[in-house]
Amino acid sequence: MVQGEESSLGTFKYPAEFRADAVALVRSSTRPVAQIARELGVNHETLRSWVRAAERAERPEAAAESAKDAELAALRKEVAELKLEREILRKAAAYFGAGDVGVSRFSFVADHAHAFGVKRLCRMLGISRSGFYRWRAAAPARAAQIAADVRLAERIRTVHAASGQAYGSPRVHAELRAGGLCVNRKRVERLMREHRIVGRHHRRRVHTTVPDPALSAVPDLLERDFTAPAVDVCWVGDITYLPVGGRWMYLATVIDVYSRRLVGYAMAEHMRTELVVDALAAAVRIRGGEVAGVVFHSDHGGQYGSAAFARACEAFGVRRSMGAVGSSADNALAESFFASLKREVLPAGGWAGLAQARLAVFRWLVFYNMRRRHSALGYLSPVEFEKRSSMLAAAA
Repeated sequence: MVQGEESSLGTFKYPAEFRADAVALVRSSTRPVAQIARELGVNHETLRSWVRAAERAERPEAAAESAKDAELAALRKEVAELKLEREILRKAAAYFGAGDVGVSRFSFVADHAHAFGVKRLCRMLGISRSGFYRWRAAAPARAAQIAADVRLAERIRTVHAASGQAYGSPRVHAELRAGGLCVNRKRVERLMREHRIVGRHHRRRVHTTVPDPALSAVPDLLERDFTAPAVDVCWVGDITYLPVGGRWMYLATVIDVYSRRLVGYAMAEHMRTELVVDALAAAVRIRGGEVAGVVFHSDHGGQYGSAAFARACEAFGVRRSMGAVGSSADNALAESFFASLKREVLPAGGWAGLAQARLAVFRWLVFYNMRRRHSALGYLSPVEFEKRSSMLAAAA
């Protein structure tokens, strides 16, 4: 973790991930650095220093090719090569955290071939170039499969909504078949599970199974009341997945109920518990580190019900809250946020590469907090709403 600088939110440590995203945003924009810095809540000189540091890191080392200092040049070249290989391995490590390792290696080569070259990357990662080129040639088929799954998921949602949200996968599958769509039932089950589309079930009053004590001990402190009297009284969070080049990128969020502000987030290629812990920790940093007593509300996802997440909440003084199992309405505020994100930024079929996806999502998250007008806030942006609320409170 690197030292942060003074911001409008107080002194805290800026994560390396945030700094990299901020530099990428500056490079892809024609707007002044000072304007972008204001939107990010970062000192403009600090942001410029990050950009200069990134430029220095990318600047190729000067090679002294002369007979007099040939040995020195060779040594410098060797050191540069070692540094480059270390950088490649550092970047590659993020791709090996989840899923099929072979696919992860191919994905890394595809995303970084322009910077390091296919031959070098394949040699370092121990894969064949012919295998990589075969994998890349199959990319259109993978993209087509993702697009087909997106279209089918929309049809499933339509059938599910028409049933009054009562149909489970067997009846949804039967309805699709009756409508002339030949689709495998297991595929329907998978998509309903991934999209959290759950039917309404009649439950017996006499239960034959024992609920997980860790989950049953977490009450619903909101009961679908998504209002709060001030900031940092109640937060909500959830996870969504975004299609990226034949695989998924996952986004975990923490949203302040009072201002609808995204106070914390984390993006990764996995859904392990550290994803939601990182998002919660980011929210705590943004709020200055003192959030004892705030309620964090989520669904019954395995990550939020884990012991590791419970320990993180306890360490920060956060009170946990969970809605009913299988009820999206019990976390409607988080669901609405994801719907806006996907509607406004997700391209048809997803993004081609991870870097492109991260930049697009990060750009939208900044826009959402700083400029996007919210109907529930009198058409102010979340950050502007918080500023006005603070001014009114000070004047009272």
